Amino acid sequence: MRNEKHHKGWNEIKTNDSWAIFKIMGEFVNGFEKMSKIDPCVSIFGSARTKEDGKYYQLAVNVSKKIAEAGYGVITGGGPGIMEAGNRGAHLAGGTSVGLNIDLPFEQHDNPYIDEDKSLDFDYFFVRKVMFVKYSQGFVVMPGGFGTLDELFEAITLIQTNKIGKFPIILVGSDFGVGFSIG
Repeated sequence: MRNEKHHKGWNEIKTNDSWAIFKIMGEFVNGFEKMSKIDPCVSIFGSARTKEDGKYYQLAVNVSKKIAEAGYGVITGGGPGIMEAGNRGAHLAGGTSVGLNIDLPFEQHDNPYIDEDKSLDFDYFFVRKVMFVKYSQGFVVMPGGFGTLDELFEAITLIQTNKIGKFPIILVGSDFGVGFSIG
């Protein structure tokens, strides 16, 4: 028998639901306060597993450099892979480099190219996605997995339902790794 950490499902969390609202509210307040001070940005989404020598990593660096040179900041999920490449390009061009990090049990950590005062940590994906949508003037979507697709579909659903205004969404490549297994 493996020793695995048990993560509670939605139906198992009962007594702390009403108190969770304060933690959620705190994440929104912190995010709104920090992000409202940042000039216009473009978000770059993509895989956390892309290696530095991969073609999409270098492409993300180059795209984000161009974005920063055009006067926009770059927002990423703050982790490794494409996120690191996006922050790296903005950093190399002397632009604003923002990281919206999420606390995960594996792989996620701040990358070294985020501006020190522009690294935010989140526990809730939905709060993080609000920050991406509210403070981005466009999205560049590089190949990734379910997280990347979730971020993309959130944005296009909000546009389609007129909950937010239309803004550019650029899809790059076709190497999306969304296969999975349950076991």
